[in-house]
Amino acid sequence: MRIRQFPTALRLHAGIETADIAPIAYDLLDPSAFSIAEARAALGPPFVAGAEFETPLQDFAVPADPYDIVWATHALYAVPLAELDAAMERFVAAIGGTGFIANAMADSHYIRFYRAFLDSFHGGAGEMYRTGEEIVASLRRLGATVTLREISYVQRSDDDVVVEGYLQRCAFDDTVSLEAMRSTAPMAEYLNECHTDGTWGFAQRVAMIFVTP
Repeated sequence: MRIRQFPTALRLHAGIETADIAPIAYDLLDPSAFSIAEARAALGPPFVAGAEFETPLQDFAVPADPYDIVWATHALYAVPLAELDAAMERFVAAIGGTGFIANAMADSHYIRFYRAFLDSFHGGAGEMYRTGEEIVASLRRLGATVTLREISYVQRSDDDVVVEGYLQRCAFDDTVSLEAMRSTAPMAEYLNECHTDGTWGFAQRVAMIFVTP
């Protein structure tokens, strides 16, 4: 879901299809072939598909010619903390113009939910998601110029089936049902905070990170 939203928003709201910049060549990077295919499916004309790199960002061999724009929208959560500086070094090295990262802040739903998920179903073991704060700190350690803006919003639904699928995607695990989440502590307590009068509300605070080398 998150993979497709940003490319679709570009096509619908940024005036790209009528701008005098077509065609727009792009490359895609992700450790998952499925995610690459999803993003490619969302990037119709005037975008023109180029290379595909099925690799973690931290292992990316940066091309000699940098990119005009490099973006990562809700794409860096699974980078191990010990490898974050290496990943951000590759990100910065790939920028020939501007870089953009969107990532949840530490008090956002994505981060709080996943902490509760690990505590409830993995005994607290496992790598936590990366936060916007951690990414900004890494970029600044590397000497990049960072402009930070924040947006806040609440994702709402009164459909338990939709919510179950959404939460499973947040956890990258479709084996744990909403019923199991609502009956297992501490996840149950967290979800109770998000459910009022039959409506779910998941509060997000997202770092919009603009980067130049």
